[in-house]
Amino acid sequence: ALEKHPSYPSQFISGLESHIKDRSQFKNCLLPCTPARTEGSRLGKCIFVLRFGQSWSVLNLFHFCHFSVGTFGTNFPRLIVNQFKWLDSLDSQDLVKKLMQMLSVSPVPIQHDIITSLPEILEDSQQNEVARELSCLLKQGRRLTVPILDALSRLDLDAELLAEVRQCAMTIVPSVKLEDLPVVVKFILHNVKAADAVEVISDLRKSLDLSSCVLPLQMLVAESSFLVISSSSMSQITTSQNCVKVLFDVIKLAVRFQKDVSEAWIKAIENSTSVSDHKVLDLIVLLLIHSTNSKNRKQTEKVLRSKIRLGCMPEQLVCSTLYYISIFQVIKDFFPSILSLAQTFLHSAHPAVVSFGSCMYKQAFAAFDSYCQQEVVCALVTHICSGNETELDISLDVLTDLVILHTSLLMRYATFVKTILDSMQKLNPCQIRKLFYILSTLAFSQRQEGSYIQDDMHMVIRKWLSSSVPNHKQMGIIGSVTMMGIVSAYLFYSVLSLQLSTLLDLVGFCCEQTPEILALYYDELANLIEKQKGNLDLQTNSISLYFYLYIFIFPSPRVVSPICLSPCFRLLRLYTGEQNNGNLEEIDALLGCPLYLTDLEVEGKLDSLSKQEREFLCSLLFYALNWFREVVNAFCQQQDAEMKGKVLTRLQNITELQNVLGKCLAATPGYVPPPATFDSEAPEGVPSINAGGPSAAERETGNPLAQLQSYRPYFRELDLEVFSVLHCGLLTRSVLDTEMHTEASEVVQLGPAELCFLLDDMCWKLEHVLTPGSTRRVPFLKEKGNKDIGFSHLCQRSPKEVAVCVVKLLKPLCNHMENMHNYFQVIIPNQGVVDESRLDIQEYQLMSSCYRQLLQTFCLLFARETLDLEPVCCWRLPYLCCLHLFAFLSFCSESFQYLLNFQQSIPSFQCAFILTQLLMAISEKPVTGWKREKMASLAKQFLCQSWMKPGGDREKGSHFNSALHTLLCVYLEHTDNILKAIEEISSVGIPELINCAKDGCSSTYPTLSRQTFPVFFRVMMAQLESSVKSIPAGKPSDSSEKLLKWNIAVRNFHILINLVKYGRLFVEAFLKHAMPLLDHSFKKHRDDVQSLLKTLQLSTRQLHHMCGHSKIHQDLGLTNHVPLLKKSLEQFVYRVKAMLAFNHCQEAFWVGILKNRDLQVSTAVLHGH
Repeated sequence: ALEKHPSYPSQFISGLESHIKDRSQFKNCLLPCTPARTEGSRLGKCIFVLRFGQSWSVLNLFHFCHFSVGTFGTNFPRLIVNQFKWLDSLDSQDLVKKLMQMLSVSPVPIQHDIITSLPEILEDSQQNEVARELSCLLKQGRRLTVPILDALSRLDLDAELLAEVRQCAMTIVPSVKLEDLPVVVKFILHNVKAADAVEVISDLRKSLDLSSCVLPLQMLVAESSFLVISSSSMSQITTSQNCVKVLFDVIKLAVRFQKDVSEAWIKAIENSTSVSDHKVLDLIVLLLIHSTNSKNRKQTEKVLRSKIRLGCMPEQLVCSTLYYISIFQVIKDFFPSILSLAQTFLHSAHPAVVSFGSCMYKQAFAAFDSYCQQEVVCALVTHICSGNETELDISLDVLTDLVILHTSLLMRYATFVKTILDSMQKLNPCQIRKLFYILSTLAFSQRQEGSYIQDDMHMVIRKWLSSSVPNHKQMGIIGSVTMMGIVSAYLFYSVLSLQLSTLLDLVGFCCEQTPEILALYYDELANLIEKQKGNLDLQTNSISLYFYLYIFIFPSPRVVSPICLSPCFRLLRLYTGEQNNGNLEEIDALLGCPLYLTDLEVEGKLDSLSKQEREFLCSLLFYALNWFREVVNAFCQQQDAEMKGKVLTRLQNITELQNVLGKCLAATPGYVPPPATFDSEAPEGVPSINAGGPSAAERETGNPLAQLQSYRPYFRELDLEVFSVLHCGLLTRSVLDTEMHTEASEVVQLGPAELCFLLDDMCWKLEHVLTPGSTRRVPFLKEKGNKDIGFSHLCQRSPKEVAVCVVKLLKPLCNHMENMHNYFQVIIPNQGVVDESRLDIQEYQLMSSCYRQLLQTFCLLFARETLDLEPVCCWRLPYLCCLHLFAFLSFCSESFQYLLNFQQSIPSFQCAFILTQLLMAISEKPVTGWKREKMASLAKQFLCQSWMKPGGDREKGSHFNSALHTLLCVYLEHTDNILKAIEEISSVGIPELINCAKDGCSSTYPTLSRQTFPVFFRVMMAQLESSVKSIPAGKPSDSSEKLLKWNIAVRNFHILINLVKYGRLFVEAFLKHAMPLLDHSFKKHRDDVQSLLKTLQLSTRQLHHMCGHSKIHQDLGLTNHVPLLKKSLEQFVYRVKAMLAFNHCQEAFWVGILKNRDLQVSTAVLHGH
């Protein structure tokens, strides 16, 4: 009615303008009505219902921009824009156009109000167009990010436009302000579809960098540590922390309630391959998923384990992650998952996973609050008391690191640590040392705070030393000496001096009664001096340790057991070296002094000796060998040339005496040697010479070398420093007459026997320290508690320290390996054929053993577990000087080629296997390019080589078969055409084997014999199944190349088909991957498809006969596979019928009756059909 009035609109507008000159009246027009029953405003609603009123309002909106907050605190532009919401009569097309025009000229607050009101103003048809304009506006500036994304999230957009808008939001993630970041991430995550979730999350991972959030906080926290922080800075820190908390909440809600997001995020992390692709955000998200989504918890743990094993998540990532969590103050959200994962990882069998779990414990203790620290300590104590060997060791290592780095913090929880004393029976000597180091540090470093721990420790030690049980006395000696080492650093407290004096008196009294305990005391004191080398002041302590050493080294006239001889000398030489900065001139006479032994020409005389005389001779040899071992330990690092020559002579004495000892032990069954290690219980059972005895080659030379591996616990341990002897070249040694005058000079050098002795010991040490427990050889004895016997000194060093020591020897090791190469180049002029006319069998065996041990040393050192120990030292090859161990990997092309040059001189199949493993270890993963070709060529060369022993026998046995399995896998996995390689072996090698004599082999593949055929078959069938799975399934765009591959694969399968298990796997792969290809290839390649199916049908028929054979002969090993195989065969029949129907040829399908036959293809009468 108003629009029909003659004075409309001029008179109406003029009256309205005069009315709203009073701003309070204008405000009343725009505000909602007072009565509760009516909605909107009286005059305001009337105005905005009119089309002219809408245009007038928009025009006056800009006029009122400067009145955004008026005298009465009224935001007029917001009130005007709010009037357009939910109007029944609205000229939206024109209105929206004008509003969008105003966005470009309005102040930011007005733009904010207009954008947030758009979803309620727009009609459905206008939403896509406005969304495009808003996304363009989002790219232009960052001030309107929040309102734009808020508006876009309330619009109903089509999938294509939504993806475009989401990508626009993704582009601003790296540069958006911290307070706007949660909104942007929320928009992206809430608009993810299942189809593109992985792609979106992958892009978000790359764009979202938490370091940009941390840097401002780091700077502010750093300022606050030096200056008095202002209220504005504190407010800024709080704001930043709150923003990050909101961001984590956004991600947390998304992964908890959006299944597609959590699964996509896990998948995106799985798809990342390099270390640099993994960020702190990945670990944080995995922790969030683990803590909030119980269904994906196992999957999260699986992904983390996999990434840790591959080295993609280094421990530095844990440090950064927990630091971020602490600085953002979101500990309560993450700590339960961190603790749970750390506990789980410590149960793992993989050393990298265990190390990762220990790092989580250490960093959580350092970064989090007191409650979390207490939980960490309690968890570690629980691991220690569980009795699991791996958990126990790593937990004690974590506590040792914590007591060194955070002594005062750990002191608060000493009560929990002290409870481990109640579970001491589960600890081995090395673990007891660690525990007493921890407790002693807590007890004596904090003065009065640790007095109650001191009392408990003294009580426990007195109890053990006073016990009549030898094991308890051992624990008491180890604990007391460890405590002495800590107490000696705090002797400026008079009360501690008195305690040490009393403790030493008690230990001395307990040791007098038992030689084994006295020997252990010598060894523990020697370990203490060696461990605190340079830090233990033996001269100025108020209670001189030397006084007690003097008493025990030179006791009052009494008979001392020869058991104590070697430990006493070790203590003496370490004490002398500590007093004289490593110089041993005061005791160098012990290096060259003679030993008086009985006649060692025992050949043919042992049978005439009584059992007691033979056992006495064996004991004498053990004492002599252990004395020589300690002499070599003592003087191996002396620089004097005369001393070096004498050390080499003692090594020669060791190898000679070991040969004599082997003969004596073989003639003295049931003999138990005297103990040489005293910090553990005596091994159970009687050691013996290996049942196999000497080989034929050894018998021919008249020198039966006894295998002494089972007697290793009865020999003194060689120190790592002994291997510095490998540097020695030719040395001159003086030969003295009876009057100690130089009679002559002779040249000595490291011979094959001495080199073999040293390399064998080095391999055992590296294998014990650097090899994961699940793959390590069982050392000496199989009892659980004896795995560290013979490695007492080695176990007191970290794997990194051992690796550093061996890396320094790489130059002489390379030189020795080149010498081996030159030797066998002469002995083996043709591949695998030994020139027996020039052969000294004993020397050949020694050189072959040296070659194998050198390759094994390199293989152990460059295994992936060793390379994860952090950078250790320098690597040197003849033409690569002074490279970092990790830099060695970056120069792996040159190193790879260097090691590849040794392939022509490999003397045994075991050496060939180890060389292949070594080349695989130093190659990048995956192996590509020319290295892949070289690896395939090398493996094939070794497979095509005849491996004969010097005596003429062919290499065989379980170890040979295991190495052959690995070598064949390497060949097939690295060859360019795996199907062609399998076809060559099956069509050439196997027929040659069938046609040769019973004990013969294939002429093309000499490693293929009747004994090794099962190995070849298993590998080829497994690789055949794996290769066909990698052939893509068929599509309407037919591929002749794929069809050709399947033809070759089926032909190979027909040749190899023998085992029901592998036959089923191939049939299943054919159904899944080949049949879709045949569906689309049948019309174009009908003859090829028919030929392929006929060939496969012959194989499936043979499989059917094998099912009958298993029933007739009741072969349970085969019968277990029959049901699943028959199911696959039935599926094959129906799948072929479906293919013919798909191509409109179903009349070509017919079914016949297949008779039950056995493997000889004779008709068999079976119950049932």
